[in-house]
Amino acid sequence: MIKQIGVVGAGQMGQGIAQTAAQSGFSVMVADQSLDAAAKGIQKIKVQLDKLIGKQKVTTDAATGIMRNLKPVGALAEFKDCDLVIEAVSENMNLKRSIFQELDKHVKPSGLFASNTSSISITELAAATKRPTQFAGMHFMNPVPIMKLVEGISGIQTSKETFSVIKETAEKMGKTFVSVRDMPGFAVNRILMPMINEAVYALYEGIASVEDIDASMTLGTNQPMGPLTLADFIGLDTCLAIMEVLHGGLGDSKYRPCPLLKQYVTAGWLGKKSGRGFYTYNT
Repeated sequence: MIKQIGVVGAGQMGQGIAQTAAQSGFSVMVADQSLDAAAKGIQKIKVQLDKLIGKQKVTTDAATGIMRNLKPVGALAEFKDCDLVIEAVSENMNLKRSIFQELDKHVKPSGLFASNTSSISITELAAATKRPTQFAGMHFMNPVPIMKLVEGISGIQTSKETFSVIKETAEKMGKTFVSVRDMPGFAVNRILMPMINEAVYALYEGIASVEDIDASMTLGTNQPMGPLTLADFIGLDTCLAIMEVLHGGLGDSKYRPCPLLKQYVTAGWLGKKSGRGFYTYNT
């Protein structure tokens, strides 16, 4: 049974996973590059909870309980007693591999590992550890406290027992769990990212403006937001990284990242988080 969860990464996704786990009754430790970075991530969770209190969507007592379940830590060694550690850092294979190799040294032998990767091979990540049967993918959607889906990815080495516990944990967090194959992009991003990439091509080729592309998709296909707005929200660097995984992993030219997407990332126009992407934001 999972009681203590460790979350590696105190960015947007890590914050969301930690908050959701804490409000579901789990004891949660959060680590980042430093104790200060982890503490700042938890402080941002408090800010979000305060907003929910103001909107009367969460009671003060409930928010206090959630915060009580959260603890920032300064090193991965402090995860030694965790039953499950969920990694939620950027889409970089070398970074993720090094984190799991470090966790392997410290987390108790029975501890399970999960990656929140949106596209990278779970089989390959698991192979970097000494506990590949205890490793699975747990891909949360952003924003985690609101979005109901978790993609569960079983690597070729993942045991049925591990996958069952991962599913049970996701469902305890109030999520709908779908099981997908360990293929580049899994299910959601295998479908979503080529659509976003094609929208960037439509802009690149002068087919329509940013605003008209988004209006076409929201009003013409009843999507809640246009693909270019969504790309800005996800982060254009993340979109590019996923398209590169799809293109490299599947070898099909239809997954070739649009040159304009690459240019925006090179320019540092990463979307909402940087203040500029396909739209301009107040940061």
